[in-house]
Amino acid sequence: MSTIELLFALLKGLRVTLTVAFFAIALAFVLSFVVGFGRLSKIKFIRAISTIYVEVIRGTSLLVQLFWIYFALPIIGIRMTAMMAGIIALGLNGGAYGSEIVRSSIISVPVGQTEASIALNFTPRQRMWRIILPQAFVMMLPGFGNLQIEILKGTALVSLITLGDLTYRANVINASTMETTKIFTILLLIYFLIAWPMTRGIEWIEKKLTVGRY
Repeated sequence: MSTIELLFALLKGLRVTLTVAFFAIALAFVLSFVVGFGRLSKIKFIRAISTIYVEVIRGTSLLVQLFWIYFALPIIGIRMTAMMAGIIALGLNGGAYGSEIVRSSIISVPVGQTEASIALNFTPRQRMWRIILPQAFVMMLPGFGNLQIEILKGTALVSLITLGDLTYRANVINASTMETTKIFTILLLIYFLIAWPMTRGIEWIEKKLTVGRY
């Protein structure tokens, strides 16, 4: 096959990769804040549940998590499509790591900021949303940029549960043509071209939010 033919054959899996990546990143972002705040909660039960979730996810393989959701859960009656399993596995995994970005960024805000807001008689909610979180969010951006790239790269694993993403298409084409070097070089370039604007986008947001701060 020519390079152009290989490219178009691979791009048949692009929609699946982008769909899984988009929804997994969205889920991870939401979980990052929910669990991150949970780990900072004054309520012991919420803090314990959040900690258990983070430690279990970070302490086990993403591949095993994906297989468990797709192959083990149906045994107890919980069935889902391969795409849904991929989104949930990647989202849960990313959320655990993202929650540490949120938690560490919040506690990195200088204590003087909190003390000043207390002196101004701000409520705890006002302190968090008006003073602490805006500063912490800027610190979170580089970590979230790396996290979304890791989730994008993790989408390659969904090919192992028969989801026809880019990597799945590459393996199928390679099995029939044996043009391994050409196929996987093109695949590398496709992933890079997807990741590049994501990275630049985070950098652009970071620059916009830091204007006038330093």
